[in-house]
Amino acid sequence: MIKKIAWDTFKNTGNIDTFLEYKQIENVEKGIKEIQDIQQITNMNVKNIDNNTQL
Repeated sequence: MIKKIAWDTFKNTGNIDTFLEYKQIENVEKGIKEIQDIQQITNMNVKNIDNNTQL
């Protein structure tokens, strides 16, 4: 979605900086998603450890 917005903005304005800024936003969003995935996996592992120690 952001890539399309970035491309359309570039086509309309001719400003490559705008396109590159949108691409940076896209990369940041991907990084945030990866961090959230890692946190979810870590939380599941912690819960499994807690469950195993309670037995």
